[in-house]
Amino acid sequence: MPRLLVVHISHETNTFSKLKTDLAAFQRRMFHVGDASVIQAMRGTRTEVAGFLDAAESYGWQVRLPISAAATPNGTVTAEAWEALTTPVLDALSEPFDGILIAFHGAMVAEGADDAEGSLLASIRERIGPKVPIAITLDLHANVTEAMCRHADIVVAYRTYPHIDQYERAQQAAALMKRTLAGEIHPQALVVSRPTLLGFDGGKTTIEGVMTEALRRADAFEQEPGILVVSVHAGFTRSNIHDAGPSVAVTHDGQPERARAIADELMEYCWQNRTNSSTQRMTVGEAVSIARRPDDSGRPLVLADYTDNPGGGGYGDATNLLRGLLAGGVKDVAVCSITDPEAVLACRAAGVGTTVELAIGGKIDPEFGGPPLQVKGTVKHLGAGEVTFDGPMSKGVRSNMGHTAVLQVGEMEIVLATNRFQTIDRQHFLSVGIDPTKKNVLVVKSAQHFRATFQPMARTVLTVDTGALTTPELTRFDFSNIRRPIWPFDADAA
Repeated sequence: MPRLLVVHISHETNTFSKLKTDLAAFQRRMFHVGDASVIQAMRGTRTEVAGFLDAAESYGWQVRLPISAAATPNGTVTAEAWEALTTPVLDALSEPFDGILIAFHGAMVAEGADDAEGSLLASIRERIGPKVPIAITLDLHANVTEAMCRHADIVVAYRTYPHIDQYERAQQAAALMKRTLAGEIHPQALVVSRPTLLGFDGGKTTIEGVMTEALRRADAFEQEPGILVVSVHAGFTRSNIHDAGPSVAVTHDGQPERARAIADELMEYCWQNRTNSSTQRMTVGEAVSIARRPDDSGRPLVLADYTDNPGGGGYGDATNLLRGLLAGGVKDVAVCSITDPEAVLACRAAGVGTTVELAIGGKIDPEFGGPPLQVKGTVKHLGAGEVTFDGPMSKGVRSNMGHTAVLQVGEMEIVLATNRFQTIDRQHFLSVGIDPTKKNVLVVKSAQHFRATFQPMARTVLTVDTGALTTPELTRFDFSNIRRPIWPFDADAA
């Protein structure tokens, strides 16, 4: 019976965030160590780990699962956290394995390891030697490096954004591992990039555009003999590292020249279309004006605070949009959420039904998204913040918003949360007593993932630029470690 090591370590690192990602950040979101803990938490979910587990059962594999860990995107991962993440993996390698399956993000930066995934893969490869196959799954926004593809044999990236195919991509990687262990294929991976920080329309697949066309071409290439996987990555822009940006990785079976030609062709398509963006951001004033219009559809207007997206490392506490909606007198609004542990504690001390005056949000870095907002409101709800997702993305995954409070300010219900999180599931509202389908306006802290759940219920979806940390205005940041020349900073990039 083949023995497989299954690992899940995921973080998308915004190196421009003031908040370091420590071990507690992983423990707040997902940190399971040991087979029993991982299986209990992940089996039956729509995740890569569940996909690997189901594949192992189907193929008759014996598996070890030393760790499943993820943290909300944030600043650089601390050395202490990095050691806590990698030690269970490296310790497990004291036993022999026939193959290794790893679910990464692909844009993780740790202290002392700009290419965290590539660094861990190198350490694994050093211990197991060149013959044990390694398959990795990656987020569509991975910053894929040469080291990742040198040390991993199979590279499989998500093909949806919002990411609703995590389970399927794990199944795909496991199927290729099965063929590898049987000696049917001998996979190798390579990666190609271009001198651009932006590309593939940010990876959006909810509309027809550059990314969907690239994926169509990738599907066609995968029909060729010897071409096993063509993975298209939009990259993660907010990592101040050498290899940030879009790329294409091709996993092949004895076809290196053809694989590189395919990757080159797709990256040339990316380069030629690097200025194409389907995101139409509006100002706070424009969004408020639309939100004030009468509507009798019975469906909510969804305003996405695009530039305060915790899923991209945003602080989740930007106040500019709330300030505009309150000043504009917009009625029947629900906001999820404002990250403010201090305000949550104040509400808990006051109790449900109490009127409080306090400053909310804008406390981490007011330069991005606005200063604290002084409000007077009534505490409507207090909760522990435990939710289980039931939407298309990460269905079955348990999440923790930390202690929460709902503050009624005029005709606005504001969810105050202890932990940072991206609003991707209706349970973020329902768990605190708010039915999102019954509101006139919903404000969500997300750039794209929210669409999987909230777009079907919305009368209209608008993305709003509040000037927060995940702003696309890249000139606000010092990209001191990026390779140069590179577009859009250098006109002579070629």
